[in-house]
Amino acid sequence: MASQGSTGNVIAALASFFIPGLGQLLQGRLFIAIIMFVLAGVLWFFLLGWAVHLWSILDAALFKAR
Repeated sequence: MASQGSTGNVIAALASFFIPGLGQLLQGRLFIAIIMFVLAGVLWFFLLGWAVHLWSILDAALFKAR
C-alpha cells in the first residue's frame, strides 16, 4: 500500500465494511485479520460486534505501511 488515503486503503476499508478483517488480509496483515474476524464473530453474539467491525474499517483505512 502506498500511504494513508491511497486507493488501496480505500479498497481495504470497503472490504472490511463487508467482512471484518478482510481489509487487513488484503493489506497482507494475516495475524490482525484473523484476530478481528474471530473477535467480531464472538462479540456479535453479545451484540457488541459493531465495535470491532468499525475498528476493522478504520484500521484498514488509516494503515500506513512502514
